[in-house]
Amino acid sequence: MFHVYNKYQFTEENETLVIGIYNQNSPLSGIAAALDEKLSGQLTSLLKSGDLVTKQKAITKIYTLGQHEIKRLYFVGLGKEKDFTLEEAREVFGLMCKTLLKEKVEHFTIALDTFVSEKVNNNDAAYVLGEAFPLSTYKIINYKQKSNEPEKNIKGIHVITEAQLDEISSSLEIGYTYGSGTNFARTLVNMPGNILTAAELANISVELANKYDFEYEILEKEEMEKLGMGALLAVNQGSAEPPKMIVLKYKGKEDWTDVIGLVGKGITFDTGGYSIKSKDGIVGMKTDMGGAASVLGAMEIIGQLRPEKNVVAVIPATDNMISGSAFKPDDVIVALNGKTIEVLNTDAEGRLALADGITYAKHHGANYIIDVATLTGGVIIALGTNTTGAMTNNEPLFEQFLQASAECGERVWRLPIFPEDKKRVRNSKMADLNNSPGREGHAIMAGTFLGEFAEETPWIHLDIAGTATTAKESDLGPSGATGVMVRTIAAFIETFK
Repeated sequence: MFHVYNKYQFTEENETLVIGIYNQNSPLSGIAAALDEKLSGQLTSLLKSGDLVTKQKAITKIYTLGQHEIKRLYFVGLGKEKDFTLEEAREVFGLMCKTLLKEKVEHFTIALDTFVSEKVNNNDAAYVLGEAFPLSTYKIINYKQKSNEPEKNIKGIHVITEAQLDEISSSLEIGYTYGSGTNFARTLVNMPGNILTAAELANISVELANKYDFEYEILEKEEMEKLGMGALLAVNQGSAEPPKMIVLKYKGKEDWTDVIGLVGKGITFDTGGYSIKSKDGIVGMKTDMGGAASVLGAMEIIGQLRPEKNVVAVIPATDNMISGSAFKPDDVIVALNGKTIEVLNTDAEGRLALADGITYAKHHGANYIIDVATLTGGVIIALGTNTTGAMTNNEPLFEQFLQASAECGERVWRLPIFPEDKKRVRNSKMADLNNSPGREGHAIMAGTFLGEFAEETPWIHLDIAGTATTAKESDLGPSGATGVMVRTIAAFIETFK
């Protein structure tokens, strides 16, 4: 996929060169100046006339018309060099790859050093290029009848740089791994609920375990009943599909210590149960396993990069359906850790499944826990659709996670847990906890409820209800599933101290 050189390597299949260009009053320099000389100053003329645009994300296509062995030049506007950041580089590379894909370019060379700035070094640029390529060119796997016309994809990216070739190659490959792991999660979230059942999610997890030599465990309903996983089993009561408790273990250190637990909500379709969703609100509920997808996407990256860390991934998987046997408002259930829960809202089912998932992660030795879930509409009201809501009981742990999210360009905002919030989730005449104290601060109530199961274990809760999907395409992908938090979770694990 990536080929790295110190200078341009001409081949008949690769006749396209991509160059970044900043706003500048000075003459062209470097590779652009060399090309300008061969093209009799035409690039300078186009720059002066405004036909070669340097505004950020402007892409100018120029044909050399036989004056050079390179047939096509794409100049990518980068704006002011002092303002060009890593996040902007990621988006610029995404737009560039989408443009070349649309124009059916299968091979191209990119002058990597022309995308370097004060804030973006060569290795940074290589990393985000590697990451942006799979993200931006991702296509939703659908079930339409296929046309006979062969599909054209980008098959080779040739990178020229004056930097160390092995370092650049490594950065490209790591970035590509992060982007591909995110796409893995996107594909899972986009799958219809009748195809991606709990059983199929378990099958995919086992395939992932076999691919990367993870240990795995798939608990069946009978085993859950023996263990007392009453919260997950309650959610499953109305379903014709059996539940699965999925566990993957990656051992990157000799001893099973400092174990990071990832717990992902795996509700493969959510009707809301007897607290049924509206006809508009129920559409798209195939995506309610977005947390599970984020965990599996992160495990894909971990499996590839093999960090010296220990990780256990736990996914409580079921759908939430309605039948004569479905659980009901006013039911009292017993979770795996023995706490009793009064069910006031059967559409607050994700936190019930996660409660047993968090406890089971602790049973598998998790010393730290990150849970991730499409949990509440309340987080969308609070933070919109571009920011993931977070809660924690451990400041140093959260600071490390926040640093990883900033590096990956995935926004996270912390919501509080106050003593009054704990009183609200503990306010039940019938049980230790209630699963839905009311609409006020709903996202906070959901996270506070989960904190009752994390207890003293350092813990971070991520509510991705607003960020797991998007209604419009971006420079880094189509509409639909985003694969949010895959890269941040993986980066956190790689750098965790």
